[in-house]
Amino acid sequence: MKKGLTSLVLVLVLCLCTLAACGKNKTASEDKTVIRVGSLKGPTSIGIIKMMEDDKDGANYDFTVATQADELAAGIIKGELDIALVPANMASILYGKTEGKIKVIDINTLGVLYFVGADTSIDSLDKLSGKTIYLTGKGTTPDYVLQYLLGQAGVEAKLEYKSEAAEVVSVLANDKDAIGFLPQPFVTASLVKNDALSILLNANDEWNKLQGDGGSKMVTGVTVVRSEFLEEHPERVKAFLSDHKASAEFVNSDPAAASVYVEEFAIIEKAKIAEMAIPYCNITYIDGNELKYTLSGYLSVLYEMSPESIGGKLPEEDFYYN
Repeated sequence: MKKGLTSLVLVLVLCLCTLAACGKNKTASEDKTVIRVGSLKGPTSIGIIKMMEDDKDGANYDFTVATQADELAAGIIKGELDIALVPANMASILYGKTEGKIKVIDINTLGVLYFVGADTSIDSLDKLSGKTIYLTGKGTTPDYVLQYLLGQAGVEAKLEYKSEAAEVVSVLANDKDAIGFLPQPFVTASLVKNDALSILLNANDEWNKLQGDGGSKMVTGVTVVRSEFLEEHPERVKAFLSDHKASAEFVNSDPAAASVYVEEFAIIEKAKIAEMAIPYCNITYIDGNELKYTLSGYLSVLYEMSPESIGGKLPEEDFYYN
């Protein structure tokens, strides 16, 4: 009798535990939590534009489009955002600042940086020797990438920093010898405004040449999630990943259709410029083992050049969501 009673108690306990687990780990259809998503005005927001269009009623997502990466970092740290699309090196910095309380769930953008100018004789990095290169954001991703490219190629050039891309475009318009180092879609916008300018070099291509076969890829943007949110809403995060992948594929397969939404949500002022820029934005969706391999390689390159660029040390294994 005692043995039977004990067995009954065990069964009841197991049932209660199962019910508790089911209540905590709801399926995507059962969990109606609205995910607060932050992205930057540019390629990262373009990559999720179909999600923004499909969820205008805010049933699944609450989108915030920021102009500065620091806004997104603050949102993640304060718990005001659940998911954010941020520069790759900032993700590593956030991992350190939050003591490992964020994870990278996908890579959303590869290289978006280009050398722009009027001197079309510049067709290799070595021809930048002695030139003045104008860029924005000292201590940001473009700055680290440029210094890496020049350093590896043994090129000495003068770097001039401006507060915003529009200032760089203005310099290029008034100085035919000036070289700009700009991200998309500013590159396309500058070419449309000034037909004397051309794309001289693709930084992504130059990076790959220096790295060689099997080397790291340039990673511009990644998507991070707060670990607490991931633990509480795993199925919602999986749904986000599925939506993100579909949106990125839509953008790359139909830039004309995507560009209409890009203008609608004021990511880029003109749809025509967006349509021209999208093929050069390297919008992507990479997750799983490829995410870890690609991002860890890129962060290792930055770390060797400047540990501070990624927060002082490389992230641990739990940084990468699989």
